[in-house]
Amino acid sequence: MKKYEFVANSLSEEIRNGGLASGDFLPTEERLTQMYGVSRQTVRKALSVLEENDIIEKKQGSGSVIKINNPAADSGKVAVITTYIDEYIFPGQLRGVEEVLSKNSFSVILSATGNRICSERRILEDILNDPVAGILVEGTKTAFPNPNIGLYEELIRRGIPIVFFNSFYPGLTGPLYVCADNRRGGYELVTYLLSKGRRSIASIFKADDIQGHERYAGYISAMFDNGIFVSDSKTIWYTTETKDRIFDEPGNILSSIGDANAVVCYNDEIAYMLIKCLTACGRKVPGDIAVVSFDNSSLSEMSPVKITSLSYGDMNIGTIAARKLVDILKGRKASSETISWKLAEKESS
Repeated sequence: MKKYEFVANSLSEEIRNGGLASGDFLPTEERLTQMYGVSRQTVRKALSVLEENDIIEKKQGSGSVIKINNPAADSGKVAVITTYIDEYIFPGQLRGVEEVLSKNSFSVILSATGNRICSERRILEDILNDPVAGILVEGTKTAFPNPNIGLYEELIRRGIPIVFFNSFYPGLTGPLYVCADNRRGGYELVTYLLSKGRRSIASIFKADDIQGHERYAGYISAMFDNGIFVSDSKTIWYTTETKDRIFDEPGNILSSIGDANAVVCYNDEIAYMLIKCLTACGRKVPGDIAVVSFDNSSLSEMSPVKITSLSYGDMNIGTIAARKLVDILKGRKASSETISWKLAEKESS
């Protein structure tokens, strides 16, 4: 990539993700040469590219002002793409999304991928054929390389703002995201269990979503930081396709857990199923084994033993993400946000 192309792309991404808002002036040419370590000629060529693409407008004697470059910005339609719609934590998040968007006079086009790449691709192709003002999206199988990145890049090139929630694609630069601090959450759950005298701690995590990797990273870091060796066999991995089968053979779960006196679970859904499995096999929760998880969902209350779980407190990721998209669509500045967890201590620990 040539230097002027790099500068043009960098400025374009910052504009599209809300770091620079519609109506703002770009930094001066002199300031841009300092920021990017290039010549003024390179900066001028980059600005010419942005002007040709109708992203900025040069004003005589004043500098370059940012324009809105989304032909569908006035359509009033926002696409919301999530992995699921009516399962687990998603109804609450989607209610938050719909409340914010309807309050700001946007209609919602709701789609679900089922956490499948091919479904995501069809949805994105439909949006390219019938553009929307903006997109809120939960990434699909975010721990794997995604062949749909090119479609997202084309949407960004067309000036359609995208905000990710819950997860995002590390290889896609530009869009904002609103996610939980999952690595820190895994660390905090282990620290909590250690404070309760539980030192043999197993885990169950999801392999095809980046949240599972981050939560595992926090879990294993906390164990090692406290001088506790963890065998690989103490971590059970599952995917979207194998989730419903991991408890089909209780003996396999008990064998993997072994002599552990605590388990960190990927979420309340897994913790709920684990507790039912353990109690059916005569293991007492929390007497024999403690179980903790993430999300503090309704399942944590419905469980035979109420589940100690990490919570967002009074924050709703869907609401926050929708507000950021509205800010971008209205020409206001916005930035990515990482949400901290709060522990909701209940019966299972």
